[in-house]
Amino acid sequence: MEQFIGTWKLTSSENFDEYMKAVGINIASRQIANMAKPDVLFSVDDQGLISLKTKTTFKTVEIKFRLDEEFDEITADDRKAKTFIKLVDGKLVQTQTWEGKSTMIEREVKGRELIVKCIMNDVVSIRTYKKHE
Repeated sequence: MEQFIGTWKLTSSENFDEYMKAVGINIASRQIANMAKPDVLFSVDDQGLISLKTKTTFKTVEIKFRLDEEFDEITADDRKAKTFIKLVDGKLVQTQTWEGKSTMIEREVKGRELIVKCIMNDVVSIRTYKKHE
């Protein structure tokens, strides 16, 4: 988990609009999300509670969780999801389930980059972040 701690800045985004369409996000929200250049901040408190904060000029969303424990999440686009996050082979694997649908978000650190793979059915988006000092 240590490799994720810190602040990450978005440097590239591939196929994100198609991913958001597959999730069911409306066009107005997609346009805002496509313009946003989010910072992602990971931290862990002294009780082991993990914080994942996504900040843009439009909105800041934070989830707090423990690995391997399901929790209720209100997503950035206001979906009410059951979310489960686990560490698998050094990757943070997040599953969101809502209204009979499910999406998976994999986060992996490679060198100074955070690679985020968003998967909904057969649609895959790759978003790359660079570690901010």
